[in-house]
Amino acid sequence: MPNIAALQDAFIPELPNYYRGKVRENYDLADGRRIIIATDRLSAFDRAIASIPGKGQVLTQTARYWFEHTGDICPNHVLDYPDPNVVVGRRLTILPVEIVVRGYLAGTTGTSILTLYKQGQREMYGTRFPDGLRDNQALPQAVITPTSKAFDGGHDEPLSADEIIAKGLLTPRQWEEVSGYALALFARGQAMAREKGLILADTKYEFGTDGEGRIILADEIHTPDSSRYWFAASYPARFAAGEKPESFDKDFVRNWVAARCDPYKEAIPAIPPELIAETSKVYIQAYETITGQVFESPGDQVNPLDRIRRNLARYF
Repeated sequence: MPNIAALQDAFIPELPNYYRGKVRENYDLADGRRIIIATDRLSAFDRAIASIPGKGQVLTQTARYWFEHTGDICPNHVLDYPDPNVVVGRRLTILPVEIVVRGYLAGTTGTSILTLYKQGQREMYGTRFPDGLRDNQALPQAVITPTSKAFDGGHDEPLSADEIIAKGLLTPRQWEEVSGYALALFARGQAMAREKGLILADTKYEFGTDGEGRIILADEIHTPDSSRYWFAASYPARFAAGEKPESFDKDFVRNWVAARCDPYKEAIPAIPPELIAETSKVYIQAYETITGQVFESPGDQVNPLDRIRRNLARYF
């Protein structure tokens, strides 16, 4: 594994209009461009709990791979990649609906179709699901399970297409375009993942509009953080045995913390370096498996922020 220094923060005072997200740090330029720097922060339990070396580069470069392989389907926000951790994109007005596409009955959150299905629900997100489905079973066809996008820190709420239009969140034309893009992107993602021995079980997309009202794909696409990937070779036997599919297990740190404290109320204990290193390896493995490319560690590992500042100097 390459020796990688972690990027905890990416504040660059020479850049304007700074906004710090959970993982990414953003700067809005006067000409309508946005600089997005992916740090190595691991966000869980509503806070950053660790920094995973290489994570930001993995997310940026995995998304780059997919943006470049789906540009014929849907326009995206990308303008430039001045650094392995950085994308420069068009600043968009983000649509208030998060688009999740699911090919399998899976998930763990309260809004996932598996959770709701186990509670006895069969009509979800405007779709009727058949009886008799098992955990992690392939659905008859991919479905969109949209949620309201909580910009104010509130909780996402399940929506149907009819509700989205009735509430004025999207126009009928926007919904038709967004849903068409999402299903086509997911089909491309599943087909390309299959070639790498992976199953793309579900993913989320974020769309925005540019100054002319065009729908543009934003944020990230088919990364290990926005998508559920399973290993195809072991899936049939595990499914037959009622076992969870084999996946890129990035939850070492989350599980370790949750077993030792109430992470929503108590201080996070010091996390062992070996856990950090193991999670870093999984992210790099995910990148290499998903893209078929070798992870290339940047040359300057003394201080990655210094490297990023140099690469962004032309934007000062």
